[in-house]
Amino acid sequence: MAKKTTGGLVFSTEQGRMCPECRNPITDCSCREAQRPEGDGIVRVSRETKGRKGKGVTLVTGIPMDEKELKAYAKVLKAKCGTGGTVKDNVIEIQGDQREVLVPLLEQKGWVVKRSGG
Repeated sequence: MAKKTTGGLVFSTEQGRMCPECRNPITDCSCREAQRPEGDGIVRVSRETKGRKGKGVTLVTGIPMDEKELKAYAKVLKAKCGTGGTVKDNVIEIQGDQREVLVPLLEQKGWVVKRSGG
């Protein structure tokens, strides 16, 4: 049987929880820096009704931001549309058909925006 070489110290009485990869305290962890999702550089705006009992939502995918920035930007977009929404798996979901409002807002940020879907 091969011995596991990964892992290691996960808690220290002096410093608390430790990162097993870089062996630094969780607060000073350098290996789990927020990484931006890679894509093709195109922000896609689409409308979807699947699994929502006929209620439509507008999906915005491909925004090159990490999770914290994406949640903050989603809050701005929801305020501009005057509706609710959420962020799931780096996809912004905004209630209703808001494509006409969102496309110009996203283009103002300098991104290439395409309408996808029906």
